[in-house]
Amino acid sequence: MDIIDKLNNKFLKQDFTQAKRSLYSEELEKYKGIACNYARMENAISVLSDMHTNISYIYYGGFSKVLGMNDATDAEDKINSIWEENILKQIHPEDLHSKYLQELRFFHFMKHQPQSKRADYYLANELRMRDVSGNYSPVLHRLFYIPASFDNSIWLALCLYTPLIFELPNRSVVINSTTGQMIELGKRDDSNILSDREKQVLRLINKGMMSKSIAEMLSISINTVSRHRQEILGKLQVRSSIEACRIAKDLGII
Repeated sequence: MDIIDKLNNKFLKQDFTQAKRSLYSEELEKYKGIACNYARMENAISVLSDMHTNISYIYYGGFSKVLGMNDATDAEDKINSIWEENILKQIHPEDLHSKYLQELRFFHFMKHQPQSKRADYYLANELRMRDVSGNYSPVLHRLFYIPASFDNSIWLALCLYTPLIFELPNRSVVINSTTGQMIELGKRDDSNILSDREKQVLRLINKGMMSKSIAEMLSISINTVSRHRQEILGKLQVRSSIEACRIAKDLGII
């Protein structure tokens, strides 16, 4: 679950000012309607998460009955978190860990796309989720990051859970919904998440070295080490150096 902390650190620290609230509210209602319609039309479990306010809106299509969850499609379930815990706990632990890693990779992939192209991509994962009988059923999870029109932030995340009716090439793939192109995000992409200096600092942190010792070894100031530490936490979306080392190992960065 450490990857949740990592994602929280990135998502929830994006800037949001009072001057944008009117436009924000109008657009939020639009996307809430879209999320609700996915639940109605695809029988999906639809989760719209607002990274600015740390609130999620959940809509339950017919598929929720298979998982033994709320099936009131017209009802809106509002939770004070961008993590839909009641849904996530249904996912097989191995798949949940992989899901978080792929979401981190997808977030950085999106950050490197031009603002005008970000709406073209979504992430698709194969998952196993526990059904009402206690057995694991194959599920298709799709993740859309929705950029804000009023700034450069990735504002909303829309997650859709539906039965898996076809196999993905690699259990996880980024799809360009405009062209149909499929892109696999593997370890080859992870090496670009941190700079060479940040990797060097993180390796020393992983060895148990303190900032003063790192500064002396690299012939840089403590303030520079502190800045690298903050950049590492932000890029890996974690809240501590221990979590950063753990996630970086999972991604093969260190």
